[in-house]
Amino acid sequence: MAYADEVFIANCKDILENGVRDDDLDVRPRWEDGTPAHTIKRFCIVNRYDLSKEFPALTLRRTYLRNAVDELLWIWQKRSNNVNDLNSSIWDAWADEDGSIGKAYGYQLAIEHEYKEGMFNQVDRVLFDLKHNPQSRRILTNMYNHADLHEMNLYPCAYGMTFNVAGDKLNAILNQRSQDMLAANTWNVCQYAVLVHMFAQVSGLKVGELVHVIADAHIYDRHIPIIEELIKREPREAPTFIIDTSITDFYAFTPQSVKLTDYHPHPFDVKYPIAI
Repeated sequence: MAYADEVFIANCKDILENGVRDDDLDVRPRWEDGTPAHTIKRFCIVNRYDLSKEFPALTLRRTYLRNAVDELLWIWQKRSNNVNDLNSSIWDAWADEDGSIGKAYGYQLAIEHEYKEGMFNQVDRVLFDLKHNPQSRRILTNMYNHADLHEMNLYPCAYGMTFNVAGDKLNAILNQRSQDMLAANTWNVCQYAVLVHMFAQVSGLKVGELVHVIADAHIYDRHIPIIEELIKREPREAPTFIIDTSITDFYAFTPQSVKLTDYHPHPFDVKYPIAI
């Protein structure tokens, strides 16, 4: 049974049974018809995934890994904030007429900062330290730049990564201020699991743990019946993660550089709404 399924089921049951609802509050998110999008939530969920044992893709429903990796690389490799550089329409609702999402996500990772070793953007600084100073306790990124929030079309949800090398293993913490459990949970977990695999490989390390910290883990009101049906399913065996081991440069990875084999998720063809 896939461990990711066990975690997801436990999280969702906890939210549904013990969560706090905001039905009486004036909330910001709206459904496409303009109706307020209310939630039931739990504060601070922490999940640990040992990437050396299995890849954390759900089998309760399919995770479209290459689409997820395309978005990951759009942010971390292309360091872009323009949807025209993305091979999907998932960000279109937050883009302006030129395709920009403002000074968000990839924009923040692209900004260069001065260090004693020279000028680096946040991604290249991480890669530099993993190769040259792996025992550092200062290897992290942060996209939640308060000075630029007013120019972001959406504040970063998954905003910070902390990397830590223990022995020959690369571990990481993903900090997320908010998560839509139905739409984004497996997507973000798989994305950042892939990032740890990629960073470990190009740094001559093995993968260790991915720790996912979600400050506001919520299920939207219109998603509740979908989640209730989803978590009744029987988890299946976890897939096998395959990465092109010939790649030694992070900027050489493409969405086609990774894949899942022996992946047999339950069918899931529900067209659920997204709160904006």
